[in-house]
Amino acid sequence: MQTAAVLKKRSIYLFTGVFSMLFSGVLYAWSILKVPFKEDFGWTDSSLALNFTVTMCFFCLGAFFGSLLSAKAGVRITLITAGTLVGTGFVLTGLLTKNMLPALYVTYGFLAATGIGISYNVTVSSVNAWFPDKKGFSSGLLMMGFGVSTLLLGNIISSLFQNENIGVTKTYILLGLVTALVIISSGFILKKPDETTELPEAKITKSNKTESFEAVDFSPLQMIKSFTFIRAFICMAFITAVGNCVISFARDLMLSVDASPSLATTLVGVLSVFNGVGRILTGILFDKAGRKITMISANILTIIAAGITLAAVITASLPLCTVGLCLTGISYGSCPTVTSAFTMAFYGKKSFATNYSIMNFNLIFASFFATFSSTLLTNTGSYISPFIMLLVLSVLALGLNLSIKKP
Repeated sequence: MQTAAVLKKRSIYLFTGVFSMLFSGVLYAWSILKVPFKEDFGWTDSSLALNFTVTMCFFCLGAFFGSLLSAKAGVRITLITAGTLVGTGFVLTGLLTKNMLPALYVTYGFLAATGIGISYNVTVSSVNAWFPDKKGFSSGLLMMGFGVSTLLLGNIISSLFQNENIGVTKTYILLGLVTALVIISSGFILKKPDETTELPEAKITKSNKTESFEAVDFSPLQMIKSFTFIRAFICMAFITAVGNCVISFARDLMLSVDASPSLATTLVGVLSVFNGVGRILTGILFDKAGRKITMISANILTIIAAGITLAAVITASLPLCTVGLCLTGISYGSCPTVTSAFTMAFYGKKSFATNYSIMNFNLIFASFFATFSSTLLTNTGSYISPFIMLLVLSVLALGLNLSIKKP
């Protein structure tokens, strides 16, 4: 296939992927989607928090399953399956009644999360396969779509919940149908390049010329056995934990430094925006400066973000806390982009979908730190201890980061 035709086709695939990821990312709008269950059904914060934990687990498992299914059945069948699961999950969630709390873990935590995990993995792996020369940029745009979903769709969903003519049930059903339609439609558009497709080659810059590994394709087992993988996995889990923790209590954190309720809610949206910005900026940096500089820069930013927020908590400074929140958004947004680009750069394209899904299991481990930080907050009554923990984790991550070398 001629290069001009390839450039045009892959642009269409990238646009389709970003649009699909925008709707898939609604899964992370749980802080908004859970409101009716808390206010109307009286379900407790702990029971709703458990649902998000279940959601994260099945999101990661769905991504892993999606990589295996796409290898056997192809992109189209896999995305149709994903869309069907997501649509069914959201529709059934909208039909829940007050006495059906356990069913929430099945409809939202299992069905919807598994479907979105499948869609996430297949979309990222399919689109990135067309961009060997701009894998960071491609990953960044896809992750940006996923990251800003909460801000763009969250406000719409909240308004629909409060609309007397629509309400909670119809909103969930509409959300399920629309998201399913988008994901299934993308399955009829997206596909991976075949062996005859001539793709632009990656440019080797001065900063990354010593770290070009795509000539070697690692199987999932080979990747897991490498010490490089172990270090990178733990490193990313620690960095991701910082963002996970802050996102879990962002609104309450801002209230603790005397932000008004409306401002606190707005700043949570700002966090989402910087999350999306961080994803695309990291992708661009990866393409320009290479793996090592990008990962270390993201790690250092995480340390700075945790340090500034800790200082803000100690001094009860709203401006300082706002800066810390924004920097945390950028550093957290860097994680999925780095993970995606890093996995392809170190372990090749052949098993990328499966290898990437395995790397993403760091999200599960990171979520445990969010739970632990909430325990620290409850026991101490202060955000100081949680942020000391997050600062320590980010520093430990840097030590691991600096030790990562060619597998």
